Amino acid sequence: MRHDDGGVMPPTRMPVVVGNWKMNFDHLEATYFIQKLAWTLRDVHFDNRRCEIALLPSFTSLRSVQVLVEADRLPLTYGAQSVSVTTQGAFTGDISADMLARLGCTYVLVGHSERRKYHPEDDANIVDQVRAVLAAGMHPILCVGESFEERRQGIALDFAVGQVSDVTRDLSDEQTSHMLIAYEPVWAIGTGMVATPQSAQDAARAIRDHVRSTFDETVASSVRVLYGGSVTSRDVAQLIEQPDIDGFLVGGASLDVDEFTSIARLTEKYTHRTGHR
Repeated sequence: MRHDDGGVMPPTRMPVVVGNWKMNFDHLEATYFIQKLAWTLRDVHFDNRRCEIALLPSFTSLRSVQVLVEADRLPLTYGAQSVSVTTQGAFTGDISADMLARLGCTYVLVGHSERRKYHPEDDANIVDQVRAVLAAGMHPILCVGESFEERRQGIALDFAVGQVSDVTRDLSDEQTSHMLIAYEPVWAIGTGMVATPQSAQDAARAIRDHVRSTFDETVASSVRVLYGGSVTSRDVAQLIEQPDIDGFLVGGASLDVDEFTSIARLTEKYTHRTGHR
């Protein structure tokens, strides 16, 4: 189940709520979570035609997620949290993009701040990951965002836009149009602090304006820009009403079925009420 947004007007950008489970849930816990999520969404009459839900489990859970989603025809997409830049060979512990594609993955997270910090992954590696994901027919979710220090220096927007530029500068229009970009201010991840709706919108607009100036209006109108960073249901309504924010990359709150459902439902209901996008 894939969504290839190729339209030229903002209404073609379906909002998406992405749950990044990080290193949580074994394959049995993942199966139980998805079953409960599907039941809960059905009970609240969630309309997946107006808002997409995607889940990013650990590698060990992907096959179980695939079987459940396909067997029960659940209206969910899913993907991976990382990917190797190589296709095959003597690379112990690596997982290739082709392997993920064969598991039915739609999305792959690239450049998350935790991957940049702990592994670490540099700009050249992230560019190669994006290319590998695109070549395998999937959609990279590129994570960008400033630390507290960049924010203190007043270069937050320049920093986030620079990260986008580093990755997209050698991509074609078509390749870029298949990307999602998640603005995740690093200072907000796991801290409970959330960017104000206006600052999140300013960042999303700066990213979209950069894509527009580098490529064209068609590409800029196709790329979905998400907000991430301690997202909870308390923040969603004000954030999703911003014109350049097309959904959320949710961390800790995606581990709670009721909270994650609330985030998805608020996103869907706002879209339904206003005709947003």
